Amino acid sequence: MNSLPIQPLTREAFAPFGEVIMLDGAKHYPINAGTTERFHALARVDAAEQGGVPVISLFRGQARPLPLPITVMERHPLGSQAFVPVTQSAEDEYLVVVAPAGEFDASQMKAFLATGFQGVSYARGVWHHPLIALHRVSDFLIVDRVGEGNNCDEIELDGQMGLTQGACDAAR
Repeated sequence: MNSLPIQPLTREAFAPFGEVIMLDGAKHYPINAGTTERFHALARVDAAEQGGVPVISLFRGQARPLPLPITVMERHPLGSQAFVPVTQSAEDEYLVVVAPAGEFDASQMKAFLATGFQGVSYARGVWHHPLIALHRVSDFLIVDRVGEGNNCDEIELDGQMGLTQGACDAAR
């Protein structure tokens, strides 16, 4: 198995695939007579294609051991999909594997190490690996689309590329 390099998740590095949802650097201002801080418009929701509507769900991901061969990628051609960890700890890391929208090209895959205080919103059509929680069972708030039409394409891969502990440690 060839190890896919893993890099820290940043807004700039992830921009070709969607948006990073995090408070650092976000527009914010006080509301409710100064008792609440609003972090405004952290990501866009793209759900209207073919009459779709945005929904909020919760996914509970099992911790996955490394090394992890990459054997499947998926995309949502009719809407974006956001994953926001429900945690009180930056140490609740997870991995994000993506490839550009369009025809799948394994040579264009990128991997990112996300902290528990970072979410991601995959742009419509971006290929991504299913949820990869690292250290423990982890909950994620999901914002995506429901409605008419096929909004999930999957492609099976041969597992020749994968994620390793060494690559994960190098990203820290």
